Amino acid sequence: MGPSGPAGPVMSREEADRALARLDTEHETVESTLLALQDHAGRRLLEGADLTGVTARRWAATEELVGRLWTCFDRYTETLRTAHALRARHRWPTRDDLGELTALLRGTVTVPAAAPETAGDGAGDRTGPGGSGSEELTLSALVDRMNSWYAQALDVVIAADAVWSALPARIDLLAEELGRVRTLAHQVGVRPGEHPSGDDLGRITADLAALRAEVLRDPLAFWLPDGGSSAPGGGRPDTARYDASARALEDVRREIEAVLAVRQDAEQRLMKLRDMLSRADRTLAEARLARGEVLAKIAASEVPAVSGPPTALQEELSRAAHYRRHAQWHRLSPLLESLEERAEDELDRARASLAAVTAPLAVRAELRGRLDAYKAKVAEHGAAGDAVLAERYDVARRILWSAPCDLRAAEDAVRRYQHAAQEYLVPRQRGGEPAHGERQGDR
Repeated sequence: MGPSGPAGPVMSREEADRALARLDTEHETVESTLLALQDHAGRRLLEGADLTGVTARRWAATEELVGRLWTCFDRYTETLRTAHALRARHRWPTRDDLGELTALLRGTVTVPAAAPETAGDGAGDRTGPGGSGSEELTLSALVDRMNSWYAQALDVVIAADAVWSALPARIDLLAEELGRVRTLAHQVGVRPGEHPSGDDLGRITADLAALRAEVLRDPLAFWLPDGGSSAPGGGRPDTARYDASARALEDVRREIEAVLAVRQDAEQRLMKLRDMLSRADRTLAEARLARGEVLAKIAASEVPAVSGPPTALQEELSRAAHYRRHAQWHRLSPLLESLEERAEDELDRARASLAAVTAPLAVRAELRGRLDAYKAKVAEHGAAGDAVLAERYDVARRILWSAPCDLRAAEDAVRRYQHAAQEYLVPRQRGGEPAHGERQGDR
């Protein structure tokens, strides 16, 4: 059907020529955008893809929309061609010519109605009760309608193309890294069913394969539109699942590298463990000998018992050496970490046991040192011949150098000698009566 409806006042020749020029420009713009859409790489990919899900539904609607868009463009082109033919009849159009031009350029054309999901865009109204499948639009309203439909179609094409351009390539790169990590994992014995990281590698492999297949068949399911933008293609690819797989692979890679590090320094760490346990054994042996000495030399003292060598750790150390000989690095790694921590604890325990056993000997040595120090101090002040001090010194020395030594009695004897020495020395140090030896010298 041709243009219809009221045309309003008849245009002048200049108005008609200006309207034709504007419509020609809009026609070129719409045509170029439609051809660009037709040649868009994303549209060609969508046409040739086996689509599912959201993309299949939206692309089916988009293809129908594009068909309506071309139909509207053909009607627009036909009307514009008719207007140009009418204008070309006469250089100076008659009033009848201008009337027909006005009817063409200001009237309406019959075009396919908007699909239900695109109706109500403000470009025109449906005719007929409930919508008849066609509607009447002015040429200006038709251009607005075509621009709106083009934006909707382009949004779908750009979104799918953006996802296909971004995700599959990144997934392929991650799959290559996954293959490298899997090779390293097999070298150190990390395999599915034998090590948690091996199970993780299997899961990541399956996730990436499923993700790639889903992206290729339903790219729009991985598109996050930008709610604040009305421009076609506003949004970004949804990389949440890809990012999760990348993080999981990075965790596995660090675990594999840790196992590789174990393979490189396993012998050195085993030697260090053997040395640490050997020192613990020697320390415990020294504590057992010291305990016998303490029991023989110190009386009335509670001496703690000394435990035997750490046989369980030795057995686990042998197991660690077995893992190293058979290249079972994934089992050796956690075992070495546990052994290193427990071996340090065992050496600390042995040292603490030796210190606890020899504590009475240390107390006796401290009392002997204190007694001799006070004797030397008394001698410096010329009181070596004092009868009271000499007697108390002899008592303390006899107890300390006897076997077994009564530490309580020895400590009491040293304290009595110390008090007597202080009573003798303090007045002299304050300038009082001279020491006993000095008085004898004066006489």
